[in-house]
Amino acid sequence: MRGVPKGNRPVILTYHDIGLNHKSCFNTLFNYEDMQEITQHFAVVHVDAPGQQEGAPPFPSGYQYPTMDELAEMLPSVMTQLKVNSVIGIGVGAGAYILTRFALNNPTLVEGLVLINIDPCAEGWIDWAASKLSGWTSNLVDIVMAHHFSTDELTENQELIQTYRLHIAQDINQDNLALFLMIQLLTCMSLCNSLMFQVECNSRLNPTKTTLLKMADCGGLPQVVQPGKLAEAFKYFVQGMGYRFGLRPTVHEKTQFLSPWSRSLCTSVFANAISSLLPAVCRTPNPQ
Repeated sequence: MRGVPKGNRPVILTYHDIGLNHKSCFNTLFNYEDMQEITQHFAVVHVDAPGQQEGAPPFPSGYQYPTMDELAEMLPSVMTQLKVNSVIGIGVGAGAYILTRFALNNPTLVEGLVLINIDPCAEGWIDWAASKLSGWTSNLVDIVMAHHFSTDELTENQELIQTYRLHIAQDINQDNLALFLMIQLLTCMSLCNSLMFQVECNSRLNPTKTTLLKMADCGGLPQVVQPGKLAEAFKYFVQGMGYRFGLRPTVHEKTQFLSPWSRSLCTSVFANAISSLLPAVCRTPNPQ
């Protein structure tokens, strides 16, 4: 945990995507000046999925990696251990799915959610399923890179691509990553064969309290490529929940970044393979 809980305010809790950990997924965002101004008023808890932290030892032979739902079920005990009463969650990819499950199961513990690229059946996972059927034609690093970046990004932003390729290959235990990846594939296959996830999420989201943020030129990792835009949007998001910390956006500034979105758009975000340019920002209000 970074900082200490501030009175009755929630703690910001993050959960990373496949092939990343809290450092590679969120350091750029949380080191950004505007985000540091926000975190002066909120403690932060970064959660790494089991075995995904840098330098993690391999799991013993036969280890059964937790399912996505089981990963979500671990979070209340984390909060209890840290004496955290409520959170504002920020999740990316698999982390967004885990935090959504956590919020659905424990609505009283979650004051707000920022869900970035939540779709569990994005193109990278479908490609991976196809490669499994044809005899594993791609290696693990390439599969994860295809999940995070489009074909154009893989060829255009070489410095960023090389940084993340080396991180995934050298900093994350490959056996542990494969286990996490397999759980994500099983979740994807289950959800692609049913509308359970989409219907459940859509039915529980109130369109009057849900906002879609469209960010241009940010690719598959907006919190890395455009941390300033995301930090500014998060500032307005937190203010919209009723928390004030000396930052007063104008009405014009706020409408530039956040606009209400309809139930039909909500369905497209949760039900279809969404563009990496469409992070979903969802919240439940609890003004203080």
